[in-house]
Amino acid sequence: MTVLAVDLGGTKVAAALVAADGTVVEASRHRAPTGHEATTAELEAGIAGVVRDALGAADGPVQGVGLAAAGPVDDAAGTASPINLTALHGFPLRDFVADAAGGLPVEFRRDGVAIVLGEHWLGAARGYDDALGMVVSTGIGGGFLIGGRALVGNAGHIGQVEVSGYTGSESLGRTTMLESVASGPHTVDWARSQGFAGETGEDLGAAYRAGDAVAVAAVRRCAAAVGQGIGSAVALVPVSVVVLGGGFTAVADDFVDLVQAAVAAHPLPYVAAARVVPAGLGGDAPLVGAAALVYRRDLLP
Repeated sequence: MTVLAVDLGGTKVAAALVAADGTVVEASRHRAPTGHEATTAELEAGIAGVVRDALGAADGPVQGVGLAAAGPVDDAAGTASPINLTALHGFPLRDFVADAAGGLPVEFRRDGVAIVLGEHWLGAARGYDDALGMVVSTGIGGGFLIGGRALVGNAGHIGQVEVSGYTGSESLGRTTMLESVASGPHTVDWARSQGFAGETGEDLGAAYRAGDAVAVAAVRRCAAAVGQGIGSAVALVPVSVVVLGGGFTAVADDFVDLVQAAVAAHPLPYVAAARVVPAGLGGDAPLVGAAALVYRRDLLP
């Protein structure tokens, strides 16, 4: 018995079968590009294609679909309006995926909810009843687990909290949100505005490790802003642990430590006491998290 896990994000949609122990079935992995310039028809084709291809690898019963999408989402209506996929704003994603999956039942939630469920199930949040799962990548997002249960809907949009003392690149018409300042692409944008010649997060990471002054300043700026955003979130919704993942956290070996230092400097003792730890699920976190929507349905309302 497996679950079909589907994760829709700003750069790709991925699908795979996931076993009850969290193992991703390698032969079932499929992905397709998304992107802000994609049309509705292109996105529909990509989503339906990865769903059908992943299911085609099943050699036994598939009990359902765990579907995670970038937000905002409307859980009740089953619609998604991903910030970076304007062609899908208001799209009936749950029903579309259910149809592509041949009528299998679909558990649909925002990707931040899936991430924190996955980390609580098999990752770095195991054993914690109060946790914030967070991703720093092309965008910034998160999800809360409070009292041993996930906060669903749009709770956890940490990338859209305001940060003080920073101005970044435009996102949703604003330049002072955490995502505007500290996402991977926007951090690279800032470094380039300071004279950095590289173009990618990988370039920035290599320059950081080589001691390039601008790269060091950019990474530290990013980590400080992320720490400030976490401090604001935890001041409002206290948690014991913050699990920090996403591709851009690999920009520096000490990135999580830098974020921890920023959180520890918060003036409220209960905020400063929150532990910031690296995510435990690696590159499979989105798919395992999506599968957790089915396997750990008991933690959802």
